[in-house]
Amino acid sequence: MRHRSYEQELLHIIAGVPESKRDQFITRYTSQCRAPGLVFGWSVFLGSLGVDRFVLGQIFLGVLKLITVGGLGVWAIVDLFLVGGVARQKNLELARDIAASL
Repeated sequence: MRHRSYEQELLHIIAGVPESKRDQFITRYTSQCRAPGLVFGWSVFLGSLGVDRFVLGQIFLGVLKLITVGGLGVWAIVDLFLVGGVARQKNLELARDIAASL
């Protein structure tokens, strides 16, 4: 997912939250979201151990990546290109869940 479309979708979700509950939404969202840049950093330094997937809440994939040592490095390299988009997708799912619960 591209950064611009991510921002637009997030703004659309925030606009759908009643104004009286936006502060509550923003507080919950910022405390639970995962910064794509930070996840990328985890992927660069400890990606072959699956730490990036654990941070994203994908425990099964994290264990597989740990056991295979990042797919013998191939999976770790591919994830350098994928984890930012996965983090953005997870953040949008989180935002939708929080908005629905308010």
